Amino acid sequence: MANTNATTSWRAKWASANLQESLKATLVAEKICRVDRGGNYYIWNPYISQLSATVQAVVGTYAIGTHTTVDDTLTVTDEFYVSDHIYDFEKKMQHSDIFQAWAQEAAYAVSRGIDKWVLNNLCEDGTGTYTTPAGGFTTAANINGIISKLGAKFSGYADIYNGLFLVIEAADTAGFTESGMASGFSFADSALRNGFMKSYGGFDIYAVIDGTFVSATLGSTAVTNSGHRVAGVKSITTYASPRGIEYEEFPISGSTGREVVMYGYCGFKAWYQKKALIIDITIA
Repeated sequence: MANTNATTSWRAKWASANLQESLKATLVAEKICRVDRGGNYYIWNPYISQLSATVQAVVGTYAIGTHTTVDDTLTVTDEFYVSDHIYDFEKKMQHSDIFQAWAQEAAYAVSRGIDKWVLNNLCEDGTGTYTTPAGGFTTAANINGIISKLGAKFSGYADIYNGLFLVIEAADTAGFTESGMASGFSFADSALRNGFMKSYGGFDIYAVIDGTFVSATLGSTAVTNSGHRVAGVKSITTYASPRGIEYEEFPISGSTGREVVMYGYCGFKAWYQKKALIIDITIA
């Protein structure tokens, strides 16, 4: 029994560490949002109403202005889990480590689920809008125009020092590849050698699998994002994952082997005063 407990304990540590590494390496959400892994159910971000400057002839006096303060909070509302039952005969009669294989597959499933949830919330909450020309991102001739018009929406804002991002689906990359190959000199050479360009016109481009942007109910939120993509400024929204993702194993009465589960809690917030810097893109 001591060996079993020790083995389970080390396996849980390995699975947890492997998952956290996988999340940081693969999640688009990790790269474009601020991530809060503290044990907070609420995250507060109060803001004040817009201030404006008054210009007047020199008289040496001023009128006292007023402002209002509004509380804006992120609430952790959803949870993710992947669960299974690995029978003892599956573990003993396989040439590979079933627990390790399951943990790796579960890590991918959790990563995909979190990305889909965060990106759809991000797209849903952004108040900036843009509609592409017909053909969207798959038409190479559209790419430069789309990128330049998206870039113009952020001109003059101090926040863009964080960097700009554009999230597209896999099928959209064809237009970027063709456009890159047709561009001049070193940029075209790089596109011809390496394929899809991950940075274009000042935007970091992230390609997620087809079907990520949906019109559906995801957890506690209904979204209408089928045929949409999203762009914006990095690190102005917050994705909360209190204490990260957990891994647990349990013996099951009446069955051999163990029940295994990965689970965690998530919250997301596009803060009110920054929502205009998130662009909901409609594919024409």
